[in-house]
Amino acid sequence: MAAVVDERGEKAGLRGAAVSDEVECRYHGRDFTVAEMRLLRELTVTEPTRTAIARAFCRRTGWLKPDGGLKSMMAKVVMLKMHRDGIIELPPPSRVPPVPKPITFGPDTERPPLLPAPKDLDEVRPLEFRIVKGGTREGRLWNEFVARWHYLGYTRLVGAQMRYAVHDRNGRPLAMLGFSTAAWRLAPRDRFIGWTPELRERNLPLVIDNPRFLILPWMAIPNLGSHILSLVRKRLPGDWTARYGTTPVLCETFVEVPRHTRGVYRASGWIRVGTTKGRGRYDRKNKADKPRKDIWLCPLRKDWKRTLNR
Repeated sequence: MAAVVDERGEKAGLRGAAVSDEVECRYHGRDFTVAEMRLLRELTVTEPTRTAIARAFCRRTGWLKPDGGLKSMMAKVVMLKMHRDGIIELPPPSRVPPVPKPITFGPDTERPPLLPAPKDLDEVRPLEFRIVKGGTREGRLWNEFVARWHYLGYTRLVGAQMRYAVHDRNGRPLAMLGFSTAAWRLAPRDRFIGWTPELRERNLPLVIDNPRFLILPWMAIPNLGSHILSLVRKRLPGDWTARYGTTPVLCETFVEVPRHTRGVYRASGWIRVGTTKGRGRYDRKNKADKPRKDIWLCPLRKDWKRTLNR
């Protein structure tokens, strides 16, 4: 964890208190030290708006995006959650954000009529991967498909993200994939990579998460899942680089067992490295109240380990 710093890069002496690396809380996969929380509480008093607090906090702690910009949007998400949990007290919002519209289900995402369904890959290849953008019809359908058919439902991906809608050669939807920022700390993953806390902080933007992978339930095609994962593995680094200017070298995902078999990931080159403790990505109270999940990693290029350890 980086020490708290001011705009000149010097350690911030908050009222003369010593900088502490002790973790006070954990939100959105990131640990927040006692010193960082002391700084954040001071900023809630000295800065006029929530946006100003987030930007000042990111500057003072060096919380940056891969391109060097401030991670102020993520900071605002975290601050709001802390505020709702009673950890900090934010000033009133400068404007009231619009209430997200609930997802409504239309005929485009219903189970299709009982027609002869494809039985093997040759009937659907070549597959088409469409990059999904927010505010488009494709984006609305992606959200609706995932909300309707994925066992975890739809949750807005936070931070850097990439979504794909996979269609067959005739334009019929087959699957939906979503990728986002990786978990801040994940002990089995970090051990497998060989990370120290400093290396993790420096190179975490090179790891991405695959929180959603949905094959539409009426598509019972052998090897379809592993085929899709193999194809997206090849194109994802380039698409991510074009959007964010950073090339990921490793992908992670979490598989709840026994709900799901692990064969699709093993068949497409993923590696199981351990099991979660059931605390969840956003746990703050060290309470194991969620299903335990297997952790799988997928190298996106041959030198991934050397890249993540330099």
